[in-house]
Amino acid sequence: MKVVSSKDFKLEREVEYGTPEQNQAVKEIVAAIKKEGDTALLRYTEQFDRVALTPNQLRVTPEELQAAYGRVEQSFVSAIQAAAANIRAFHARQKRNSWMDLQPDGTILGQIIRPLKRVGVYVPGGKAAYPSSVLMNVIPAQIAGVPEIVMVTPPSTGGKEGIDPYILVAAAEAGVNEIYRVGGAQAVAALAFGTESIAPVDKICGPGNIYVALAKREVYGAVDIDSIAGPSEIVVLADETAEPAYVAADLLSQAEHDEMASAILVTPSQSLADNVAAEVERQLQELPRQEIARSSVENYGAIIVVESMEEGISVVNRLAPEHLEIVVEDPMGLVGSIENAGAIFLGAYSSEPVGDYFAGPNHIIPTNGTARFSSPVDVDDFIKKSSLIYYSKEALLRDGKTIIELARREGLEGHARAIEIRIKNEGKGGDGYGEQ
Repeated sequence: MKVVSSKDFKLEREVEYGTPEQNQAVKEIVAAIKKEGDTALLRYTEQFDRVALTPNQLRVTPEELQAAYGRVEQSFVSAIQAAAANIRAFHARQKRNSWMDLQPDGTILGQIIRPLKRVGVYVPGGKAAYPSSVLMNVIPAQIAGVPEIVMVTPPSTGGKEGIDPYILVAAAEAGVNEIYRVGGAQAVAALAFGTESIAPVDKICGPGNIYVALAKREVYGAVDIDSIAGPSEIVVLADETAEPAYVAADLLSQAEHDEMASAILVTPSQSLADNVAAEVERQLQELPRQEIARSSVENYGAIIVVESMEEGISVVNRLAPEHLEIVVEDPMGLVGSIENAGAIFLGAYSSEPVGDYFAGPNHIIPTNGTARFSSPVDVDDFIKKSSLIYYSKEALLRDGKTIIELARREGLEGHARAIEIRIKNEGKGGDGYGEQ
């Protein structure tokens, strides 16, 4: 890994908007699904996934879900159950209730919180299968009270025939029983607009390739989406007390995701910087996904040597990383200074994979520096809110003149008269309320 000073380091973030050809292809796919429904969905599935299906074969059957358990280890089932319990417990604390506030004059103000009715979860089937992402999308939606959760995933995972059984078991353990074997932009469009076989949803969440990302952007407005996620990122803020082997392993845990992932160490210790650089190279030699991780480290990785921990914190806040590990002698002492980070891992034993898989907080976290203004997926992503306003006669007579003043200052006479007519009708017309 390259070792640089903070003033010499610039992370050029790349937001993927796709080529003109990719954008045009996605537009055509979305338009075709919207117009032709299942016919186009089946056509694109055969064209892109090389799997010929009939409409009756789109939905995964209960028998297939049950059979998936026979294709995975019992240890995996136990692990996914334990992770689901932790994720459920963490997100349950986020749930909010509707509220109302009754004033002495009879006015009632409040907020009604309702779950979305139907949510679509996209599960990718490209380079790898991610059963943990099934839990991270589904469980917050369930806790929010979403009654219908539907999952789509390509008919073959990682180039192998059929849907990965680990994905199916994760879905079954999460309680999803409506699953369709379709992927790509065509699956996103089917969720957004519906087909003869798939009912439309209110929101689409879950990661995917560039075509999935572009399709989500294309259908936004017809439905809500979670985000357009960028490559994974980790920043480790460490001092001389950190174990170089631990830091290197955590950097590589993100670098192995894909070639554009970013893994960065920020430290005031030159000796730690040198030792971590050497350790990264040593561990790379033994990493199964060495080619991907090496490309990530060489193109988007860095070890930034700063003059002080205060400067290091400033660098971290500027980077606004998806994942931040604080591996210093007193990690709790630095938490209050961190303004921008999607998830913060404290201490030598809070390795990033602890959060990715098991601890409970959501691992779908803002990327590309968007932790400056956005947050991890949570229960609030699956609810909608309505404001409640009940004004009493007493309150309207008291506040009417003020409301009229504000409406007329904006040139909206119809607004002003909607209040004025009520005041006049209540016998208050002679006290100046209706004067212009």
